[in-house]
Amino acid sequence: MLRKSANLSPILYLVGTPIGNLEDISLRALRILKEVKKIYCEDTRTSSVLLKHYNITTPLESYHNFNEETKAETIIEYMKEGNDVALISDAGNPIISDPGFKLVDLAIKNNVAITTIPGPSAFTQAFMMSNMPFPFLFYGFLKPKKLEREKELNELKYLKASLIFYEAPHRLQDTIKSIIEVLGDREIYLARELTKKFEEHIYAKASELLEDIPNLKGEMVLIVKGYEEEKIDTDKFTLINEQIKLGLKANDAIKEVAKMLNIDKKELYKEYINYKQQNE
Repeated sequence: MLRKSANLSPILYLVGTPIGNLEDISLRALRILKEVKKIYCEDTRTSSVLLKHYNITTPLESYHNFNEETKAETIIEYMKEGNDVALISDAGNPIISDPGFKLVDLAIKNNVAITTIPGPSAFTQAFMMSNMPFPFLFYGFLKPKKLEREKELNELKYLKASLIFYEAPHRLQDTIKSIIEVLGDREIYLARELTKKFEEHIYAKASELLEDIPNLKGEMVLIVKGYEEEKIDTDKFTLINEQIKLGLKANDAIKEVAKMLNIDKKELYKEYINYKQQNE
């Protein structure tokens, strides 16, 4: 068992920053960003806008997906010399769909103290306004390639939790098409440009949203309603045969219907074999 205290020194501060409006930052965050020896960020150009706005002159260095492996070790060595540092992302909280995992992992392994300075998070702000039921599952970004993306969605298909994704404008159309293909035409809430000038909220069916996609730009959060059990008027063997007619192999059809009805697939397989033998 490893027990760590945030009162140790040096300290790695994971600092939440605004997701759009520069006023959405805490007094504590501003103090810490001024006091630490260095601030590590995704893009120095983006973060320098925030620091300049608040007259923060702490040295800024890049820490992103392309240098994370090597830079994390350098940061830990720098901290071992007694230096407190802060990690920020371009917007929101570090590590949440942003770089930082490797650094925190190394900090834990090297007994370096870690603490967080809470700040805005796009997916929590969106969920509050979504009118979607609790609980929720935050997934982050889906894979960009169609087959990989649809495999991920298939794994989420029968979860009753509201599903929260981040998405980029140029991939939104393909993502919505995959949602319709795998999850069905579910209710979706889309939050665009949260806390910014052109903030927008869309409540629609996935198919309705598909029509407006060419006009949508900016950072986006998608919240998809979770799985709802349908009232099934037919028997389980008919459902299996329908899945086979759609092109599934018998084993895959049985697996799909078992998920649909929330029953044991092995038992359903035995029952279906008996049913086939009796009706041949």
